[in-house]
Amino acid sequence: MKFLLIMHSNPQIWDALTEDERNEVMSGHGAFMETVTKSEELISTTALADPSQSAVVRVRGGVPAVTDGPYLEAKEYLGGYYLVECDSRDRALELAALIPDAGVEGLGIEVRPVIFAGTAAD
Repeated sequence: MKFLLIMHSNPQIWDALTEDERNEVMSGHGAFMETVTKSEELISTTALADPSQSAVVRVRGGVPAVTDGPYLEAKEYLGGYYLVECDSRDRALELAALIPDAGVEGLGIEVRPVIFAGTAAD
């Protein structure tokens, strides 16, 4: 079964951490990736830039309109994800608990089953 382990970020929480705490979270991702790579459960991972660097495209009446920034004002935004393949939901929850962001007060890892995944080759 494939699961998306979604990391939501909150700038207020991140900024409240000490530099040592932020470094611990960041280095913890390396340890997590090593774990899921060795277990052959990691399919892919992606870290996203800050939403201030994003753009939103809307097409109205056949005309595209582009605006800068995130779609909605929000405290949290999608920071990145791990796509894993494991035997069960319980294992996916176990893996999510290993992601260092899960240990930061105010943050968590959303675990969502994948019902379809494709590639350009499909």
